[in-house]
Parts: sequence; structure tokens; C-alpha cells
Amino acid sequence: MIASPGELEAFRVWLRFLRLDQRLRVQMGRCLREVGLSIPQFDVLSALSEGAGITQRELAGQLFVTKGNVSGLIDRLVEARLVERRPFAQDRRSHALFLTFEGERLAAAGFAVQKAFLDSTLGRLTPDELAALHVLLGRWRDAAREAAEGGERDAQGEVVRREAGTVSRS
Repeated sequence: MIASPGELEAFRVWLRFLRLDQRLRVQMGRCLREVGLSIPQFDVLSALSEGAGITQRELAGQLFVTKGNVSGLIDRLVEARLVERRPFAQDRRSHALFLTFEGERLAAAGFAVQKAFLDSTLGRLTPDELAALHVLLGRWRDAAREAAEGGERDAQGEVVRREAGTVSRS
């Protein structure tokens, strides 16, 4: 089967995006290691710096991982005295998560590293380029959501759902 020019271009963009994602993760990981953090640790510390007192379930939802995935990481961060668990008043089975003073210090160091990294990469784009990229990434995100829901948008912006050979508009 021969791919259309649009399909080939979409594939080319997809590959570039994957390579960029990998490169950014590796570079950011190196930068964070300089302050003693891994990317998952920084993800947790930054989430808790913005929303202290959340439960592990809420944290897992924010990080798009399972509660089980975050549980071991929290255990290690508690052991390292970066995070503390406090009883959750509304549910004795749950704990509220808070940064310790050292956790706050490391989160701040991670934010500084992240800002420097962004300044040296995305900061090189013009405001117009950043605005265009923001719009395009939003459109791609929306298309991915619609595809996950089994639909796509038509020329008028209406969601078109394809189910078992039929088309319906919502």
C-alpha cells in the first residue's frame, strides 16, 4: 500500500517528535542528576510543591501513573526525608503528602535547573514561534483525545464518531 504525502509527512513529524522527546528526557535527566534528583523524583516534588496535602491517589492521577507506581517512589522519598506522610483527616486509610524543608529545597533546585534548561532550548524560539508551537501541540493533543474517544472533527469543528461502519455527529 502506498502512503499519501500527508501520511508520510505525519510519520516524519511523529519520528521527529519521538526523537525530540527522548533527547529532552535524557538532557533533563542529566541536569536534574546534578542536583541529586531523577525525573520521577522531581515530578513528585514539583507536584507536591504546587499541591501540598494531596493523597497518593491524587498524586498518581496528576502524574498519569498508577497508585502502585507512585507508592514505592513515595516510600523512598519519605526514607530520604524529602516527603512526609500525615494522617488524612477525611479517611484514616489515606495519608496526605507534604514536602519537608529538604524536599522544598530540592524542589526549588529542580525548578531552577528546569528554568535554565527551558531558557537554553525553548527560550531560543521567538514569541511568535512559541505561540504557534503552543497552538499546534494543543491541536495535536485534542486530536489524540478525540481518537481515544473514537471520533474526529469535521470541517465545521463538530465531533464525528465512527462506530461499526456508521458515522454519527455530536
